Amino acid sequence: MPGDFHVHTQYCQHGADDKMEAYVLQAIEKGLTHISFTEHAPLPESFTDPAPHRDSTMDRNKVEAYVMEGKELQRQYKNDLQINIGFEVDYIRGYEQETQTFLDTYGPEMNDGILSVHMLQAPDKSFFCIDHSEDEFGRAADAFGGLLPLYKAYYDNLQSSIEADLGHYKPGRIGHITLIQKFQLAYQKPASFSEEQKHILELIKRKGYELDVNTAGLYKPLCKEIYPPVELIAHAAKMGIPLVPGSDSHAAGGIGKGFEYLSDYSLQIPQRLAL
Repeated sequence: MPGDFHVHTQYCQHGADDKMEAYVLQAIEKGLTHISFTEHAPLPESFTDPAPHRDSTMDRNKVEAYVMEGKELQRQYKNDLQINIGFEVDYIRGYEQETQTFLDTYGPEMNDGILSVHMLQAPDKSFFCIDHSEDEFGRAADAFGGLLPLYKAYYDNLQSSIEADLGHYKPGRIGHITLIQKFQLAYQKPASFSEEQKHILELIKRKGYELDVNTAGLYKPLCKEIYPPVELIAHAAKMGIPLVPGSDSHAAGGIGKGFEYLSDYSLQIPQRLAL
């Protein structure tokens, strides 16, 4: 296994308090060669976090500390593990310019990065963090007028994220493309959405981007599958899309969790790390 390229830290306000070094030690113990810290980038300053506790991302005032701690670990463990410092950046339609400003500022410090959709705007203009909780997902479905328009909005925003111009430092890996299915065992998927999903993969291929093969969904009690599920991973592999493994760990013990289910696939390190 080449590494775990989707990892959160103590700087995440909805994760564990485990220090970054604890993740590094876990990665070394499990025999990984790489780890990418991809902490949730702060949301745009003019955007209000819709999560009930406003804890979706890291505190903007702690970005510098996060980067500095990561760099110190890079120095300390340079002979044991390749440590990459980056961000999981939220794509929020209408906030592209602020997102690019953040990327322009911190892009030179980034060794890796992921672009994800968590926030959707309902017809009444309210926003929802669609993976926050089962209850919030239900409220989002009500606000969108049902599960079908909610799912359609998700894939529409995902397409926009791939096509968006976010500048030179836009992340080239698209995160957990079936995150909308996190609560599928409580809210049955209203349609297959296979065409939308394949179209997303076509866009990823056309752009030369990578796919986040994310095992976190296996351990979500109302999901129980990889993001994306195995049939889409296999389809992406046939298309020649780079498959980059990530645990989406929010605690040190989650490093590499579920990677045994990825043994059938040819997994890669992120392209920018291979240069």
